[in-house]
Amino acid sequence: MNKIFKEAGGLVINSNKSNLNGKSSNIRQMFGFSRDTSKKKVYKRKELVGYSMSQMYDVVADVDNYKAFVPYCTKSLVYDRTETSAKADVVVGFPPLHEQYTSNLTWHRPKLVKSECFDGRLFHYLQNYWGFSAGLKDVPNSCVVDFRVKFEFKSVLHSNLSHLFFDLIVQQMENAFVREAQRRYGAASLRPLLLSLEKS
Repeated sequence: MNKIFKEAGGLVINSNKSNLNGKSSNIRQMFGFSRDTSKKKVYKRKELVGYSMSQMYDVVADVDNYKAFVPYCTKSLVYDRTETSAKADVVVGFPPLHEQYTSNLTWHRPKLVKSECFDGRLFHYLQNYWGFSAGLKDVPNSCVVDFRVKFEFKSVLHSNLSHLFFDLIVQQMENAFVREAQRRYGAASLRPLLLSLEKS
């Protein structure tokens, strides 16, 4: 999902000094900080793409190769693999955040790829869901991709920082999977069409 953001270290808000209230508000607006102290984030997006369910499933389920085509992923190693599940050690990083975690994978070809993490240093939990359903009847190589991300930061600071980059990071990740499908299977049968988008 090309956004580089600056560290927010050194910003101190002293609620006991009324003359700082206005400046604090301006700082929050300048850096995109929200008054909402919720550490939870949810992103849901449905899009019609010009590749089949099986093609998109095979790209998303290829977690071993995420380090080769997913932005900010520097390590991805899958083990304990079965027909419907596996574990993966993943390292992602973009300044100033860097996270290593183990992801529990669930997959059902060609309809579903899901990953869940509960042992991260930055997150209480991180859940990714990819669902694939039939696209246009007259375009066999098309499908609807249902992509969802749900997570909760351990730190309010990290939650506030996410306002600076989260949307772009997620979009870059989504686009990376479509570009990888294009690399593997050639040109798409149709232009992507956004069907729905929810963020909270």
